[in-house]
Amino acid sequence: MGQPVWWLQVVSLAVLCRMLVRADSARQAASTGLLFATAWLSCTFWWLYVSMHTYAGLHAVLAAAAVVLLAAALGLYYAAACAAFWHFSRRSDWLGTAVFAALWTCAEMARGTWLTGFGWGAVGYAHVQGPLASFIPWLGAYGVGALAAWLSAAVVLGAGRSRGLWLASVALLAVGFGAPSGHWSQPAGSLGVALLQGNIPQDEKFQPGTGVRQALLWYGEQLQRSTSALVVAPETAIPLLPEQLPEGFWAPLQHQFSTGRQAAMIGIPLGSYTQGYTNSVIALRPNQQTPWRYDKHHLVPFGEFIPPLFKWFTALMNIPLGDFNRGAVGQPSFEWQGQRLAPNICYEDLFGEELGVRFSDPVKAPTIFVNLSNIGWFGDSFAIDQHLAISRMRALEFERPFVRATNTGATAIVDHRGRVIAELPRLTRGVLVGQVEGRTGLTPFAWWVSRFGLWPLWVGALCILALAWWRQRN
Repeated sequence: MGQPVWWLQVVSLAVLCRMLVRADSARQAASTGLLFATAWLSCTFWWLYVSMHTYAGLHAVLAAAAVVLLAAALGLYYAAACAAFWHFSRRSDWLGTAVFAALWTCAEMARGTWLTGFGWGAVGYAHVQGPLASFIPWLGAYGVGALAAWLSAAVVLGAGRSRGLWLASVALLAVGFGAPSGHWSQPAGSLGVALLQGNIPQDEKFQPGTGVRQALLWYGEQLQRSTSALVVAPETAIPLLPEQLPEGFWAPLQHQFSTGRQAAMIGIPLGSYTQGYTNSVIALRPNQQTPWRYDKHHLVPFGEFIPPLFKWFTALMNIPLGDFNRGAVGQPSFEWQGQRLAPNICYEDLFGEELGVRFSDPVKAPTIFVNLSNIGWFGDSFAIDQHLAISRMRALEFERPFVRATNTGATAIVDHRGRVIAELPRLTRGVLVGQVEGRTGLTPFAWWVSRFGLWPLWVGALCILALAWWRQRN
């Protein structure tokens, strides 16, 4: 459950391609694409139903309808791509496969970047293991998704018509299986970490007499007891503003980490009514006058900010919502024991192009990524597995290890090859202790995405479409 199966993704997209080739009109192709995308995306993030119904109290019918409507709205990108493909599908086997890959990639990138972006479940994440994983340090998640779409189209358009397409597909897979991994980065020393997983029930997390009390007692105790060089507590592990904390809670922590040989990164809300609030991480270390701070940049719609015209919808839910302030993109890393630690909160690790901004200066580039999350909103669903796969994808793109401290899971250590080397059981309370090897150096993806964002993929896809248009016109 929730595990990536690369060949099944290729087969499913090949089925869609076959249906598009056999469609009688662009309208039929668009309808087919919309139905495919709506069903696929609804199954991909059905767990949103849990947060809206189970924890926010939205009626079951409305919560289910909201999931399907969101999937259908995002599916419009794919409907447009399928309609456009129908116009080019009979022109050329080689060009047809390239057009299918280009259009699919444009739809994926539009879904993942426009209107704040929600690229959760993009096809590239099915390939964090398998032959195409070798191309991730070169092309990133969207580029590998384009290769997967090309393979799917090659299966359909090459059948019985183009032996060259089949041979190219086999060659691509053979290169992927045989390519070495992890050779773009170099070791930069190791760091001992303790990752805290409090398993505070989500329906009690912000309740003063239950969840807040549990969080302060357990996280406070573990932060003081740990002997690791770095201790990480997850997103909003401390669910109160600093000035709201009980007397005697904060001073011992500051004393411990300012005078010893340890550092801590702690998820906590910051701000005030007049200045606004932020979903933040503060870091404590020896010989530091004021706590280091990171403010979340990529906020969650409806959870951390309310889009215009949607206050009526959020009013139907009993959920602690707010309009948080955004932090800047590419905030400086937290330096500790020779490592540059780059935090990201919740689903910020979904946006590789934003994390890539940190690599524009190789001297200051992160050596270790630190994700602090609370997936408790989605219960015991495969959202936990999907989020872990997202971190694995970022680890492969940049060849950097990921350490993840979460409330309910997956609290894990992922190495620079995207392999999970240690993980706590989900929905349990515990501390994961281990060693993490930092890395330096730039992958090809890190080099180009830090300078140009996703524009190379956009330009490449649009050039293919322009060629197809020119061929059809002439």
